[in-house]
Amino acid sequence: MKYPFYAGDGSGRRLGTPAEVPASRRTELTRPERYQAEPGLASAVNVALLLGQPLLLTGEPGTGKTQLAYSLAWELGYGEPLKFETKSTSTARDLFYTYDALGRFQARESGANANPLAYIHFCALGKAILLANDEAAVARFLPPDFEHGGRRRSVVLIDEIDKAPRDFPNDILNEIEEMYFRIPELGNERIAADPAMQPVVVITSNSEKDLPEAFLRRCIYYHLPFPQPERLKEIVTGRLGELSGSGSDLLKDALDLFFLLRRDASGLRKKPATAELLGWLLALHQAGDGKNPLAGSPDLALATLSTLVKTTEDQPRADQVVKQWFKTRGR
Repeated sequence: MKYPFYAGDGSGRRLGTPAEVPASRRTELTRPERYQAEPGLASAVNVALLLGQPLLLTGEPGTGKTQLAYSLAWELGYGEPLKFETKSTSTARDLFYTYDALGRFQARESGANANPLAYIHFCALGKAILLANDEAAVARFLPPDFEHGGRRRSVVLIDEIDKAPRDFPNDILNEIEEMYFRIPELGNERIAADPAMQPVVVITSNSEKDLPEAFLRRCIYYHLPFPQPERLKEIVTGRLGELSGSGSDLLKDALDLFFLLRRDASGLRKKPATAELLGWLLALHQAGDGKNPLAGSPDLALATLSTLVKTTEDQPRADQVVKQWFKTRGR
């Protein structure tokens, strides 16, 4: 494989011939069937399923909290999770639906279709609750473009709930526990999930802020610790398969250098996480063209550090750690 693909000095300019760049292999890192859940996490999932309570996962970014929801949905046969990406402006209603009040007002003023159903969009948990009922039972709430397809269960992922305003978790306490919501614009009737098809809820938090105790009491809690070397080796080989065998020199060297960068002594403010390690290994494997690029000079390791290091102040510190690692090994 030719690397680098881009020189940046004009020497690689092609006239009429597109560059041949490899197809992205990032999807290999997120395939749900390759997710490796540790025993404690699997037990927490099963308790949450047994009790019908939301599963709250905490842990530093990149440890696989979000991917757990995809793995769970795949293994249970529920299709892809219905994902709610929490924002700093999120409100409790946003978890269930959004309503274009301005659009409806303008429609009424212009004499166009002012049916409120045409201005409602259902979000992750609202859609899951509707899908948990027979279509006929909820037909009066469904917008024209809503595809029901029959009663079924769903996995709902509420991602990074700690990004939401402080009141957000408290505002959804009863709705999360009893799986219902109301739409004032449609008469404020209670819309509840059929208990036999109650959505499975996975909530993630990066612990950027504390969550209310009343909210925590309604959840099954599990903290995903950063994996130890042997456990991380299992995760890597499970996700990347043949790209990085557990006995390969590339994997051994990459893990050694990776954990060196994560040490407090490295001085890095933002330590690289599992997701970044997987991307780095993928880049090294492809750029190395079947060889171990960490066995020679530090050039390729330094050239791909942008996969692991994400802040300006950490870049020179990481460069120094890498150069010292190669120097101590006589490379």
